[in-house]
Amino acid sequence: MTPLVRSDLPPILVVDDSDEDFDTVSIAARRAGIGNLLVHAMDADDARRQLFAVPGADYAFMLLDCNLPGEDGLTLLEEVRRHPQRRTLPVIVLTASINPRDRDAFYAAGGNAYHVKLVNFEDGLANLESIFRYWLTHVVLPGADTSSTGKPLCP
Repeated sequence: MTPLVRSDLPPILVVDDSDEDFDTVSIAARRAGIGNLLVHAMDADDARRQLFAVPGADYAFMLLDCNLPGEDGLTLLEEVRRHPQRRTLPVIVLTASINPRDRDAFYAAGGNAYHVKLVNFEDGLANLESIFRYWLTHVVLPGADTSSTGKPLCP
C-alpha cells in the first residue's frame, strides 16, 4: 500500500544530484509508510531556494549528499547552521563518500548523522527505511507540537 502524502506533515528536503538516488529514497519512504512530501533539490543552489526562499516551509529534516555539482554539501550545511531560522534543522548526510575526513568535517559542521550509500539496492532501501523510521517516529524534531499527544506529529 502506498501511503498518501499528508499536508499536515512537514516535508523532507532531499539534496542529491542523482534522480536514481532520489527514486531510491522515494521507494524507501513508501515502504516505511512515510506520508511526508519529499522535496528534491538537485544542487546547493536549488536547496538554498527551497530552504531560504520558500516562506513557511518547515522541513522535518534534510537528507544531504556530500558530492554535489558546483557547491558541495559541506558548504551548504555550514550555511544552514549559520541561518537563524534553519540552524536547528536536522541534517542527515547520505553519501557515497567513505572518506573519514568527509565524515569528520560534516560532524564538526553540525551534521546530525552520516550514512554511506550502500551498493546493494535492498540493503540501501533497508538503511533508508531505518533512517525514516528513526527520524520520524523516535525523535522529537525541532518545532514539533507534542502538547496534545506527547508524541511527535510525524507518523
